[in-house]
Amino acid sequence: MRTIHSANELRAGGRKVCLAIGFFDGVHLGHQQIIRQTISDARQHEGLAVVLTFDRHPNVVVAPAKVPPLIYPLPRKLRAIEGLGVDNLLLLHFDREFSQQTGEDFVKRLVREIGPIQSLCVGSNFVFGHKRSGNVELLKRLGAELRFVVHGMAAVSLDGKAVSSTRIREAIARGDLDGAGQMLGRTYSLSGKVIPGDGVGRKLGFPTANLEVAGLALPPGGVYAIHAEVEGQAFRAVLNIGHRPTRNQPAPVLHVEAHLLDFTGDLYGKDLEVVFVDRLRDEKKFNSMDELRDQIGRDIEAARDRF
Repeated sequence: MRTIHSANELRAGGRKVCLAIGFFDGVHLGHQQIIRQTISDARQHEGLAVVLTFDRHPNVVVAPAKVPPLIYPLPRKLRAIEGLGVDNLLLLHFDREFSQQTGEDFVKRLVREIGPIQSLCVGSNFVFGHKRSGNVELLKRLGAELRFVVHGMAAVSLDGKAVSSTRIREAIARGDLDGAGQMLGRTYSLSGKVIPGDGVGRKLGFPTANLEVAGLALPPGGVYAIHAEVEGQAFRAVLNIGHRPTRNQPAPVLHVEAHLLDFTGDLYGKDLEVVFVDRLRDEKKFNSMDELRDQIGRDIEAARDRF
Protein backbone atom coordinates (compact mmCIF):
# COMPACT_ATOMS: atom_id res chain seq x y z
CA MET A 1 0.00 0.00 0.00
CA ARG A 2 1.36 3.38 -0.98
CA THR A 3 0.56 6.21 1.45
CA ILE A 4 0.20 9.75 0.11
CA HIS A 5 -0.80 13.00 1.78
CA SER A 6 -2.29 14.96 -1.11
CA ALA A 7 -4.67 13.96 -3.89
CA ASN A 8 -2.21 15.51 -6.35
CA GLU A 9 0.30 12.80 -5.47
CA LEU A 10 -1.94 9.94 -6.64
CA ARG A 11 -0.83 9.95 -10.27
CA ALA A 12 -3.40 7.45 -11.50
CA GLY A 13 -1.85 7.43 -14.96
CA GLY A 14 -5.20 7.38 -16.73
CA ARG A 15 -6.56 4.54 -14.60
CA LYS A 16 -9.97 4.95 -13.03
CA VAL A 17 -10.03 5.63 -9.30
CA CYS A 18 -12.35 3.87 -6.88
CA LEU A 19 -12.47 5.71 -3.59
CA ALA A 20 -13.57 4.83 -0.03
CA ILE A 21 -13.93 7.72 2.41
CA GLY A 22 -14.22 7.62 6.19
CA PHE A 23 -12.41 7.99 9.49
CA PHE A 24 -12.56 4.19 9.93
CA ASP A 25 -11.67 3.97 13.64
CA GLY A 26 -11.10 0.28 14.36
CA VAL A 27 -11.56 -0.72 10.69
CA HIS A 28 -14.45 -2.87 11.89
CA LEU A 29 -16.77 -5.16 9.89
CA GLY A 30 -18.78 -2.23 8.52
CA HIS A 31 -15.64 -0.38 7.45
CA GLN A 32 -14.28 -3.53 5.86
CA GLN A 33 -17.45 -3.86 3.78
CA ILE A 34 -16.95 -0.33 2.44
CA ILE A 35 -13.28 -0.88 1.63
CA ARG A 36 -13.85 -4.29 0.04
CA GLN A 37 -16.57 -2.83 -2.20
CA THR A 38 -14.01 -0.25 -3.32
CA ILE A 39 -11.43 -2.94 -4.03
CA SER A 40 -14.03 -4.95 -5.96
CA ASP A 41 -14.92 -1.90 -8.07
CA ALA A 42 -11.26 -1.27 -8.80
CA ARG A 43 -10.66 -4.84 -9.94
CA GLN A 44 -13.76 -4.77 -12.13
CA HIS A 45 -12.75 -1.53 -13.86
CA GLU A 46 -8.97 -2.12 -13.89
CA GLY A 47 -8.59 0.88 -11.62
CA LEU A 48 -6.93 1.91 -8.37
CA ALA A 49 -8.49 1.16 -4.97
CA VAL A 50 -7.90 4.21 -2.78
CA VAL A 51 -8.90 4.75 0.86
CA LEU A 52 -9.17 8.36 2.01
CA THR A 53 -8.94 8.94 5.75
CA PHE A 54 -7.71 11.58 8.17
CA ASP A 55 -4.75 11.94 10.51
CA ARG A 56 -6.96 12.82 13.50
CA HIS A 57 -10.59 12.58 14.51
CA PRO A 58 -12.45 15.58 13.00
CA ASN A 59 -13.86 16.45 16.42
CA VAL A 60 -10.33 17.34 17.56
CA VAL A 61 -10.83 20.45 15.40
CA VAL A 62 -14.59 21.04 15.21
CA ALA A 63 -15.77 19.80 18.64
CA PRO A 64 -12.82 19.29 21.04
CA ALA A 65 -15.14 18.51 23.97
CA LYS A 66 -16.65 15.59 22.06
CA VAL A 67 -13.57 13.68 20.90
CA PRO A 68 -14.24 9.97 21.50
CA PRO A 69 -11.53 7.64 22.80
CA LEU A 70 -10.06 5.88 19.79
CA ILE A 71 -10.02 2.12 19.27
CA TYR A 72 -6.73 2.29 17.37
CA PRO A 73 -3.91 4.82 17.21
CA LEU A 74 -3.17 5.96 13.67
CA PRO A 75 -0.32 3.49 12.87
CA ARG A 76 -2.47 0.50 13.90
CA LYS A 77 -5.41 1.77 11.86
CA LEU A 78 -3.24 2.12 8.79
CA ARG A 79 -1.91 -1.42 9.20
CA ALA A 80 -5.47 -2.75 9.36
CA ILE A 81 -6.39 -0.89 6.17
CA GLU A 82 -3.26 -2.12 4.41
CA GLY A 83 -4.16 -5.69 5.37
CA LEU A 84 -7.33 -5.45 3.29
CA GLY A 85 -5.32 -5.05 0.08
CA VAL A 86 -5.90 -1.47 -1.04
CA ASP A 87 -3.54 0.10 -3.57
CA ASN A 88 -3.21 3.58 -2.09
CA LEU A 89 -4.03 5.35 1.15
CA LEU A 90 -4.71 9.07 0.97
CA LEU A 91 -4.04 10.37 4.49
CA LEU A 92 -5.22 13.97 4.77
CA HIS A 93 -4.34 16.44 7.50
CA PHE A 94 -7.55 17.63 9.17
CA ASP A 95 -7.20 21.19 10.42
CA ARG A 96 -9.36 24.29 10.83
CA GLU A 97 -8.93 25.37 7.21
CA PHE A 98 -9.86 21.91 5.92
CA SER A 99 -12.96 21.85 8.14
CA GLN A 100 -14.32 25.00 6.52
CA GLN A 101 -14.93 23.34 3.14
CA THR A 102 -18.50 22.56 2.24
CA GLY A 103 -19.26 18.98 1.34
CA GLU A 104 -19.73 19.96 -2.31
CA ASP A 105 -16.45 21.87 -2.47
CA PHE A 106 -14.61 18.92 -0.92
CA VAL A 107 -15.87 16.45 -3.53
CA LYS A 108 -15.32 18.76 -6.49
CA ARG A 109 -11.79 19.49 -5.34
CA LEU A 110 -11.09 15.75 -5.10
CA VAL A 111 -12.29 15.24 -8.66
CA ARG A 112 -10.13 18.11 -9.91
CA GLU A 113 -7.02 16.81 -8.18
CA ILE A 114 -7.49 13.07 -8.66
CA GLY A 115 -9.05 13.06 -12.10
CA PRO A 116 -11.92 10.79 -13.18
CA ILE A 117 -13.45 8.89 -10.25
CA GLN A 118 -15.21 5.64 -11.14
CA SER A 119 -16.90 5.03 -7.79
CA LEU A 120 -17.11 6.48 -4.33
CA CYS A 121 -18.02 4.29 -1.37
CA VAL A 122 -19.11 5.45 2.11
CA GLY A 123 -21.38 4.33 4.93
CA SER A 124 -25.05 5.12 4.45
CA ASN A 125 -25.00 7.58 7.38
CA PHE A 126 -21.79 9.30 6.28
CA VAL A 127 -21.80 13.09 6.72
CA PHE A 128 -18.96 15.46 5.88
CA GLY A 129 -18.03 19.03 5.12
CA HIS A 130 -18.58 22.31 6.97
CA LYS A 131 -21.58 22.05 9.30
CA ARG A 132 -22.10 18.46 8.06
CA SER A 133 -23.35 19.81 4.74
CA GLY A 134 -22.51 16.64 2.81
CA ASN A 135 -24.25 13.27 2.88
CA VAL A 136 -24.99 10.33 0.57
CA GLU A 137 -27.78 12.26 -1.15
CA LEU A 138 -25.34 15.05 -2.07
CA LEU A 139 -22.80 12.48 -3.26
CA LYS A 140 -25.36 10.89 -5.57
CA ARG A 141 -26.30 14.28 -7.02
CA LEU A 142 -22.63 15.09 -7.63
CA GLY A 143 -22.07 11.59 -8.98
CA ALA A 144 -24.74 12.16 -11.63
CA GLU A 145 -23.10 15.46 -12.54
CA LEU A 146 -19.47 14.31 -12.45
CA ARG A 147 -20.07 10.76 -13.66
CA PHE A 148 -19.14 8.55 -10.73
CA VAL A 149 -21.12 5.80 -9.01
CA VAL A 150 -21.94 6.15 -5.31
CA HIS A 151 -22.28 3.24 -2.89
CA GLY A 152 -23.92 4.19 0.41
CA MET A 153 -23.30 0.95 2.30
CA ALA A 154 -25.79 -0.13 4.95
CA ALA A 155 -24.41 -0.96 8.39
CA VAL A 156 -23.35 -4.52 9.18
CA SER A 157 -25.42 -6.04 12.00
CA LEU A 158 -24.29 -8.38 14.75
CA ASP A 159 -26.67 -9.76 17.37
CA GLY A 160 -29.43 -7.67 15.84
CA LYS A 161 -27.58 -4.35 16.31
CA ALA A 162 -25.50 -2.28 13.93
CA VAL A 163 -21.74 -2.64 14.28
CA SER A 164 -20.22 0.76 15.03
CA SER A 165 -17.07 2.24 16.52
CA THR A 166 -19.17 3.57 19.41
CA ARG A 167 -20.52 0.11 20.19
CA ILE A 168 -17.00 -1.34 20.11
CA ARG A 169 -15.71 1.34 22.50
CA GLU A 170 -18.53 0.52 24.90
CA ALA A 171 -17.65 -3.19 24.76
CA ILE A 172 -13.97 -2.45 25.47
CA ALA A 173 -14.84 -0.19 28.42
CA ARG A 174 -16.91 -2.91 30.11
CA GLY A 175 -14.30 -5.59 29.45
CA ASP A 176 -16.20 -7.48 26.75
CA LEU A 177 -13.11 -7.95 24.62
CA ASP A 178 -14.50 -11.01 22.82
CA GLY A 179 -17.52 -8.97 21.77
CA ALA A 180 -15.27 -6.15 20.60
CA GLY A 181 -13.23 -8.64 18.58
CA GLN A 182 -16.33 -10.04 16.90
CA MET A 183 -17.33 -6.56 15.73
CA LEU A 184 -13.79 -5.74 14.65
CA GLY A 185 -13.50 -8.96 12.66
CA ARG A 186 -10.16 -9.62 14.36
CA THR A 187 -8.92 -10.14 17.90
CA TYR A 188 -9.09 -6.91 19.87
CA SER A 189 -5.67 -5.47 20.64
CA LEU A 190 -4.27 -2.41 22.37
CA SER A 191 -1.40 -0.72 20.60
CA GLY A 192 0.97 2.09 21.51
CA LYS A 193 4.52 3.35 21.46
CA VAL A 194 6.80 2.41 24.37
CA ILE A 195 7.68 5.55 26.33
CA PRO A 196 10.06 6.13 29.26
CA GLY A 197 8.61 5.43 32.71
CA ASP A 198 9.89 6.21 36.18
CA GLY A 199 11.81 2.96 36.60
CA VAL A 200 9.77 1.68 39.56
CA GLY A 201 9.16 -1.71 37.92
CA ARG A 202 12.87 -2.16 37.30
CA LYS A 203 13.65 -1.32 40.94
CA LEU A 204 11.19 -4.02 42.02
CA GLY A 205 12.91 -6.53 39.74
CA PHE A 206 10.21 -6.50 37.06
CA PRO A 207 11.06 -3.95 34.33
CA THR A 208 8.04 -2.78 32.37
CA ALA A 209 7.33 -1.26 28.99
CA ASN A 210 5.08 1.77 29.45
CA LEU A 211 2.65 2.35 26.61
CA GLU A 212 1.55 5.72 25.26
CA VAL A 213 -2.25 5.35 25.38
CA ALA A 214 -3.49 8.94 25.63
CA GLY A 215 -6.80 9.27 23.81
CA LEU A 216 -7.36 5.51 23.41
CA ALA A 217 -10.28 3.37 24.56
CA LEU A 218 -9.08 1.10 27.37
CA PRO A 219 -10.35 -2.06 29.05
CA PRO A 220 -11.15 -1.90 32.78
CA GLY A 221 -8.22 -1.44 35.14
CA GLY A 222 -6.52 -4.52 36.52
CA VAL A 223 -3.81 -7.07 35.84
CA TYR A 224 -3.94 -9.20 32.68
CA ALA A 225 -2.07 -12.09 31.10
CA ILE A 226 -1.29 -10.94 27.57
CA HIS A 227 0.66 -11.64 24.42
CA ALA A 228 2.82 -8.69 23.42
CA GLU A 229 4.15 -8.23 19.91
CA VAL A 230 6.97 -5.90 18.97
CA GLU A 231 8.77 -5.77 15.60
CA GLY A 232 7.20 -9.07 14.57
CA GLN A 233 8.24 -10.95 17.71
CA ALA A 234 5.66 -12.25 20.20
CA PHE A 235 6.23 -12.54 23.95
CA ARG A 236 4.18 -13.75 26.87
CA ALA A 237 3.66 -10.89 29.29
CA VAL A 238 1.73 -9.43 32.22
CA LEU A 239 -0.01 -6.07 31.81
CA ASN A 240 -1.22 -3.63 34.42
CA ILE A 241 -3.79 -0.93 33.68
CA GLY A 242 -4.22 1.42 36.62
CA HIS A 243 -3.14 4.29 38.83
CA ARG A 244 -0.54 2.54 41.05
CA PRO A 245 -2.43 3.07 44.35
CA THR A 246 0.37 1.59 46.48
CA ARG A 247 2.58 4.59 45.71
CA ASN A 248 0.18 7.12 47.34
CA GLN A 249 0.74 9.77 44.68
CA PRO A 250 -1.04 13.12 45.21
CA ALA A 251 -2.19 13.20 41.57
CA PRO A 252 -2.37 9.59 40.32
CA VAL A 253 -1.85 9.15 36.57
CA LEU A 254 -3.19 6.21 34.58
CA HIS A 255 -0.42 3.85 33.48
CA VAL A 256 -0.50 0.94 31.06
CA GLU A 257 2.67 -1.10 31.52
CA ALA A 258 3.72 -4.56 30.42
CA HIS A 259 6.36 -6.88 31.87
CA LEU A 260 7.55 -9.20 29.11
CA LEU A 261 8.44 -12.63 30.45
CA ASP A 262 11.93 -13.92 29.73
CA PHE A 263 12.87 -10.79 27.77
CA THR A 264 15.86 -8.49 27.97
CA GLY A 265 16.39 -5.55 25.70
CA ASP A 266 15.49 -1.94 24.96
CA LEU A 267 11.94 -1.26 23.76
CA TYR A 268 11.86 2.55 23.98
CA GLY A 269 10.30 4.20 20.95
CA LYS A 270 9.03 0.94 19.50
CA ASP A 271 5.39 0.11 18.76
CA LEU A 272 4.05 -2.62 21.02
CA GLU A 273 0.75 -4.40 20.43
CA VAL A 274 -1.08 -6.23 23.21
CA VAL A 275 -3.57 -9.10 22.85
CA PHE A 276 -5.42 -9.99 26.05
CA VAL A 277 -5.42 -13.62 27.18
CA ASP A 278 -7.07 -13.47 30.62
CA ARG A 279 -7.81 -11.03 33.42
CA LEU A 280 -5.89 -12.06 36.54
CA ARG A 281 -7.16 -9.64 39.19
CA ASP A 282 -8.33 -6.14 40.06
CA GLU A 283 -5.82 -3.41 40.80
CA LYS A 284 -5.17 -3.32 44.56
CA LYS A 285 -3.42 -1.09 47.08
CA PHE A 286 -0.74 -2.88 49.12
CA ASN A 287 0.71 -1.89 52.48
CA SER A 288 4.26 -1.73 51.18
CA MET A 289 6.33 -1.98 48.02
CA ASP A 290 7.60 -5.34 49.30
CA GLU A 291 4.02 -6.66 49.34
CA LEU A 292 3.56 -5.32 45.82
CA ARG A 293 6.75 -7.06 44.68
CA ASP A 294 5.52 -10.37 46.11
CA GLN A 295 2.16 -9.97 44.39
CA ILE A 296 3.77 -9.24 41.04
CA GLY A 297 5.68 -12.50 41.39
CA ARG A 298 2.40 -14.33 42.02
CA ASP A 299 0.81 -12.56 39.04
CA ILE A 300 3.60 -13.80 36.78
CA GLU A 301 3.15 -17.36 38.00
CA ALA A 302 -0.61 -17.08 37.47
CA ALA A 303 0.01 -15.81 33.95
CA ARG A 304 2.36 -18.72 33.20
CA ASP A 305 -0.40 -21.07 34.35
CA ARG A 306 -2.85 -19.46 31.91
CA PHE A 307 -0.36 -19.82 29.07
